[in-house]
Amino acid sequence: MSKEFVIGSKVRVLALPPYVKTAEPMPMLRPPNVIHIGEEGIVIDRRPGGYWGIRFAKGAFLLDCQYIESTDIPPESHLE
Repeated sequence: MSKEFVIGSKVRVLALPPYVKTAEPMPMLRPPNVIHIGEEGIVIDRRPGGYWGIRFAKGAFLLDCQYIESTDIPPESHLE
C-alpha cells in the first residue's frame, strides 16, 4: 500500500534508489548522489505508480513512496 502525502508538505529521504528521475516535462535519469539520505524536500505533485514529485535544493525529482517519509508533525488531538 502506498503512502499518501499532502502537496506542499515536507518529506525526508530514507534510502536512495539505484537512480533518480528528474520531474521535468522531458525527464532524465540521474545518479542517486544528486540527493542524500536525510535530505528534505517539498512535495510538488503526485504521479502514477506511487511516485511523488519532490523539490530539493538541486532540483525536482520523482521518488517512489518507499524512499521517503513525511516530516510534518500531525496535529495533536485534543482529548478531554
